[in-house]
Amino acid sequence: MSKVILITGASRGFGKIWAKALLEQGHNIVATARKTDDLNDLVEAFGSQILPLPLDVTNREQVLETVEKAHKHFGRIDVLINNAGYGLFGAVEETTEAEARQQMEVNFFGLLWVTQAVLPYMRAQQSGHIIQVSSVLGLFTLPTLGLYNASKFAVEGLSETLATEVKAFGIHVTLIEPNGFSTDWAGASAAQTQEIPAYDDLKAAFRNGSTPDSYGKPEATVEPVLNLIASTEPPLRLILGKVGYPIVKSVYEQRLASWEENKEVSAKAHGH
Repeated sequence: MSKVILITGASRGFGKIWAKALLEQGHNIVATARKTDDLNDLVEAFGSQILPLPLDVTNREQVLETVEKAHKHFGRIDVLINNAGYGLFGAVEETTEAEARQQMEVNFFGLLWVTQAVLPYMRAQQSGHIIQVSSVLGLFTLPTLGLYNASKFAVEGLSETLATEVKAFGIHVTLIEPNGFSTDWAGASAAQTQEIPAYDDLKAAFRNGSTPDSYGKPEATVEPVLNLIASTEPPLRLILGKVGYPIVKSVYEQRLASWEENKEVSAKAHGH
């Protein structure tokens, strides 16, 4: 059964790969991007099945107008894939106020505005699926990605809360948590802070710590995403890639051990 699926950041990377695969399955796609020219090939191939719309997710008024256009065009919105985002590379100390705010504006507030915009339509339908593209870096951290880590931790907290609030309306929420993939996320799509030499050794060690096998093939995510959208009982969280889960498991085991070790201190802090 075909669905109407709104995808932000659909001009490249995961967004475009998933949009194409969903179009091939017969779904109707609202594809948003800052520059819709990058979607011309999909329009030529799929015609009226795709509606390309320009969107800057940090502009809340434009978000509301764009979602309204999408709903008027197709008559409903069944799935939202909040994919727009980018990575800011640099040590926390290096990060300027403007860089920090822009990272949160796009990755967190942009996601929030689009989520809020689709919710009234999904509530009216008494159905819907909101898919938030988070990251394994919303579950653990890596150095020199502090603001990106923070933005995805924020997405995790927001979306977990949202899932409990909208369940009664027949709306599902899923956090997709990819590990590293061979997209241009760390290339043309990335932003860099101005370097402080004191962090050069740390950055070099971070860069040298990965191998080609550390990064998944973006095309391999298509089948899991198609299955997720087809599911009647989708999970709250879905890690994509083989690297993420072992690290998450280890990190959470360490956290639990630390909490266990200090549980008496924690209990005393309650006061009664």
